[in-house]
Amino acid sequence: MGKVIAVANQKGGVGKSTITTNLAVAYQNLGHTVVIVEADPSVFTVSRWADDREANGKTPVLTLRKTGRLKEALTDLASRYDVVLVDLPGKDSPEMRSALLAATVVLIPTQPTQADLDATIDMNELLATSTEYNPTLHVFVVLNRVSTNAWSTEAQESREILEPHYDTVLKTEIHDRKMYKDSLSDGVSVLEAKNRLAAAEIRDLAQEILRTAEDKESADA
Repeated sequence: MGKVIAVANQKGGVGKSTITTNLAVAYQNLGHTVVIVEADPSVFTVSRWADDREANGKTPVLTLRKTGRLKEALTDLASRYDVVLVDLPGKDSPEMRSALLAATVVLIPTQPTQADLDATIDMNELLATSTEYNPTLHVFVVLNRVSTNAWSTEAQESREILEPHYDTVLKTEIHDRKMYKDSLSDGVSVLEAKNRLAAAEIRDLAQEILRTAEDKESADA
């Protein structure tokens, strides 16, 4: 069975779609078969990115739109693809709750702002219910849009706030780089653009997610 990675936060604007599309290309580059499920009924960011990507002659990334209850559909896709990435609505929703029942990993992007950190911490109640019904679900938090200023302390301060609530705040951090916005609008990934720092952190994130999930699965066995 493939891994279902649900990209979720109950607050919008945290960068879920950008991370989803970049991870999809990273996993394809690693030789995995990949499908994205765009599960937000009111947003078409990922499907537009996929259309632009194909129009620009890039290797296509299969993108499906599916809303409502997702568990059965995701389980079926996981039997046919190595990695199933789910871009979820930025709110508590039937899509989020049902996806968490099928997911291997829920990846929670959060920006280092108080509003984002509060919303991320507030997801604990929902996640506690999800892990009760899906005990193999692994919860990972990733800091997104972190300042590139070498003197900034916001990432470390955010970790200190999050770590009492989440066992796994990933080491990889995604920084606030213009290239992420540009690549999303052009139908490409930062892995295909000329920004080695952005490309390196996406590669590191993709590998850290799989490695950490596998380590946890081995520990649970």
